[in-house]
Amino acid sequence: MKIIFTDKSIKPFLVLLVLVLLSAANVSSEQSNAKMVMVQAVMCESIETFQPVNPAVVFSISQGEVFCFSKFDPVFEKTYIFHHWYKKDKLIFTMKLTLSPPKWSSFSRIQIRDEDKGPWRVEIRDVNDTLLQTLRFSMAD
Repeated sequence: MKIIFTDKSIKPFLVLLVLVLLSAANVSSEQSNAKMVMVQAVMCESIETFQPVNPAVVFSISQGEVFCFSKFDPVFEKTYIFHHWYKKDKLIFTMKLTLSPPKWSSFSRIQIRDEDKGPWRVEIRDVNDTLLQTLRFSMAD
């Protein structure tokens, strides 16, 4: 089969091709500028089947550990977040967590001891060091 283009038939084809290419470039540009969305962030006693268990703001030292859970939907491209754990105003440690498309949940945890009583906070930040959320909680007897 032989396809023959005339001047009249090729112009609409080229216009359509340009429109399709511009449309695809615009969608790609919008996705790269789109930000991930954090839909949940809680402190909890444990994680089971990728879900937080017993969210709270006061935790018993006898429990032995505390979890920070964060969930993002959507996630457009592989990226990272950070959980910065503070006791009072002193940074205790930072956990770098990977997020992957299309949605992702992540968590970090800390083992707690008797000397860890008092106020704590976890700052959740993105790769640009933008504060996404601060979770405040306490360790008690």
